Amino acid sequence: MSPETPVASAPAARLLIVDDDDATRETFSRILRLEGYEVRSATNAESGLREIESGYPDAVILDLRMPFINGLGLLYRLRAVQPHRQTPVVVVTGDQCLDDSVLAELRDLGADVRFKPLWFEDLVDVARSLLQARPPRPRVA
Repeated sequence: MSPETPVASAPAARLLIVDDDDATRETFSRILRLEGYEVRSATNAESGLREIESGYPDAVILDLRMPFINGLGLLYRLRAVQPHRQTPVVVVTGDQCLDDSVLAELRDLGADVRFKPLWFEDLVDVARSLLQARPPRPRVA
């Protein structure tokens, strides 16, 4: 290959962050963009679902406690639609006292659970582990 031949690079992994807290959402987005990811964000479950439908994220970082439809409700909706049944999801919450039944329900839906605060390195590790678990992207015709 000559030095002039361009090398095709893999497209950036696409992450969706759904969190009603502006500071958390913006901080997570900024950190992950600096790491080279394509990041979209949503302020609630409804806008998160629209982003999922329009952008086919490779993985989702989801807040648990949100108004109206919480993270668990969004996760049920995500899992009900193909091709999103296998989209890797991590639920991030500041609630340190989750019932075992809620934790079991989240895990049954295929979501990992992490607790806030997430430090820079923790967030990057979460993104990497989510993307290692992702299914292949759907082919676009």
